[in-house]
Amino acid sequence: MHEQAPPSGGSPPVVRATLQQLVDRAAVLARPGTRRILGITGAPGAGKSTLCAALLGALGARAALVGMDGFHYADVELRRLGRGDRKGAPDTFDVDGYVALLRRLRTPPAVPVYAPVFDRALEEPIGSAVPVAPDTPLVLTEGNYLLLAEHGWSAVRTCLDEVWYIDVPPDVRERRLVRRRRSYGHEPQAAEDWVRSVDGRNGRTVETSRSRADLVVHLDVPETPGADVAG
Repeated sequence: MHEQAPPSGGSPPVVRATLQQLVDRAAVLARPGTRRILGITGAPGAGKSTLCAALLGALGARAALVGMDGFHYADVELRRLGRGDRKGAPDTFDVDGYVALLRRLRTPPAVPVYAPVFDRALEEPIGSAVPVAPDTPLVLTEGNYLLLAEHGWSAVRTCLDEVWYIDVPPDVRERRLVRRRRSYGHEPQAAEDWVRSVDGRNGRTVETSRSRADLVVHLDVPETPGADVAG
């Protein structure tokens, strides 16, 4: 894993890394008897979910995943708020609920803590779906807005020990996102329209937070036709 020296101005270091190299780096945080929270962020389609799946597969019981997307407002609430066409934007999440859970996870009680999950097939959050055992040393949390300053998101950063920003060219992310939406049954034109308008707008917002990361990662994952590199 080659790390480039940060430029002047306090920007985070930039690395090009494989999944295995990042697994090795995360393993250092997953020390028994401790509790660390590692944030994985980046614009939609950057590969956050793919990286988290690799970390979970390698670390086993030493890690648990609590996703930001579990705190999406339900569709019925988005309609009530008049934000149905903004789903996934920074102001369509229960940020306070997310922060409260992260704070609880920092000093775990003697019983499991349950977190929600976002079901992509249903496009809805499901509560109390992910148990985090008291002795799990590393909690992974992934999502677009972990480093954002607006809409109350700044409180998230104070809960995280380290944050990695996955940096991928916009055209690569767009291809992945269109492919993913089509895999869930969306018509080709509808998938492209959503990705270019909603996901594109949200991605530009995420990119403004890149400088607040501890590490910027260019992730080496082969682009296999038909494969879904998620997140």
